[in-house]
Amino acid sequence: MIKEISTRKSTRKYNSTPVEDEKIIQLIESARLAPSGSNTQPWNFIIVRSEDTKAKIAEINNNQKWMKGAPVFVVCVADIRCRIKENRDIYLDENTGLPELKQIIRDTAIAVEHILLETESIGLAGCWTAWFSQDSIRPIMNIPDDKYVVGVITIGYSDASGNGNPTSRRSLESMLRYEKW
Repeated sequence: MIKEISTRKSTRKYNSTPVEDEKIIQLIESARLAPSGSNTQPWNFIIVRSEDTKAKIAEINNNQKWMKGAPVFVVCVADIRCRIKENRDIYLDENTGLPELKQIIRDTAIAVEHILLETESIGLAGCWTAWFSQDSIRPIMNIPDDKYVVGVITIGYSDASGNGNPTSRRSLESMLRYEKW
């Protein structure tokens, strides 16, 4: 797995080759197998292929036009109802202070990274984006107020000519400590 971890990067230029349904299912299967606190599995995924919907998502995602070049978007949604069971109105956004929101974001982020690593493993490319507000993305996708969109992953086959060199990383020594800070 270290090969996929070391070669994975955020891809922003894709060729026009369609992504096979079987590969999309494989990506979601990798997310399904992710760990979560108390095995709550808060994640849900919306597969988007519609050019119109992709354009709307790219626009509210800080107008990142490059996104529209990806054949598939995966909208990654966390559901707080796996942690808050009582039937009460819940509105989630970037300012919500519920500790359960942090938990479902954390758990869904693990599932998102599983998708990105599996993307690399099966010859696809992806990029996790999240430069939007909940109020802007929810209406496009008909997502209820008690759900939180953790990110949108663009998926496709890389057009390697436009994706540059691997980015540098901090050295292991610069971040590693033992026993205490």
